[in-house]
Parts: sequence; structure tokens; C-alpha cells
Amino acid sequence: MIGALVAGITGSGGASLSSYESIATYTGSGNPTFIEFTSIPSTFKHLQIRTMARDIFGGSGTDNFNLRFNSDTASNYAIHRLQGDGASATASGTASTTSVSIIPSTILDGSTANIFAVSIIDILDYGSTSKNKTVRYLSGGDLNGSGRVSVGSGLWMSTSAVTTIRLTTGGTGYSTPSSFALYGIKEA
Repeated sequence: MIGALVAGITGSGGASLSSYESIATYTGSGNPTFIEFTSIPSTFKHLQIRTMARDIFGGSGTDNFNLRFNSDTASNYAIHRLQGDGASATASGTASTTSVSIIPSTILDGSTANIFAVSIIDILDYGSTSKNKTVRYLSGGDLNGSGRVSVGSGLWMSTSAVTTIRLTTGGTGYSTPSSFALYGIKEA
């Protein structure tokens, strides 16, 4: 269903549902502070990550997670985002930062029980060794009108192929049953 929705949003140039192939999935247990996909095959055109996440931090509201590639923690990333909370909209951007911060991507544990934030993250041309990597995402979490939605983009300033993706929580740890799925998108 999500794949069909994303394909519909991208228009006639979008991938069909049959173009998505599951690479790896993770359903939370043990409250890890990060989820990591490793040994990513180079056989696809793009990657997509789909998440449903909640953080064990006791506050209320939404929080972020940070996306990094190939263990790169240097200031080799840039981000731009538009977000809204039903009452106002804001735009922001950061250059030379240490990750692509996806906001909002988790619901904090002090919020209403059993509610999760969701994100769809595309990593374009991840296997290319001749250009930097572009990320685009759609993310949101609803808390009966006090949540947020965001659309954004990120840049990893490296021509290395992406072989590892780490999603580190901005809070304390991912709660059970947060889930993360990595898909490969075949050439259209």
C-alpha cells in the first residue's frame, strides 16, 4: 500500500509496486539507540526506508532520528525541510552537519500509548561512485492535533556507494514494536 502511494505521488516517472524489493526489516526489541542496515547490495537504482517509530524517552511530543551513511560522522551532510503542526509552518536548513536529521520521526513515550510516527525516506542513486547522494523524505506523527508533518531533503557530500545506513534515535532508544524496512527500487 505505501509503495503504491509513493509511486502515485511521484507521477508517471514513479516506480511501479513490482519495482520494490525487500532487502531487510527490523522490528524493535531491547530498545536499541540505533538501527543499522549493512552489506547493502549494489543491484538497485535507489533505496527506500519505511519506518514506524516510537522512542522510550519519557517526554511527550515528537522527536527526530539521524541518518548516516557508511559510518561517516564528519560534517559531510546538509539538510532542508518544511514542517507544519496544523497551526504554523516553518522552513529550515543546515549545511555542513554530521547527519541528515529526519524530523519528526518518532513519538515520545510520554505521549498517548500505541501511537507511532511514520517516515518514508528515498536515497537516490545510492550505488553511484560519480556523484553525491541525495535523500528525500516525508515524515509525520499525529498526537490528536499536536503532532507535526515534514517534507525534506538531505545531501551526503560523498561519491562513495552507500553500503551501510544507520538510523540513530534523537531520544533514548527505539521502543518495541518500532519497525524499519529497507527496500531496493529497480530501474524504472
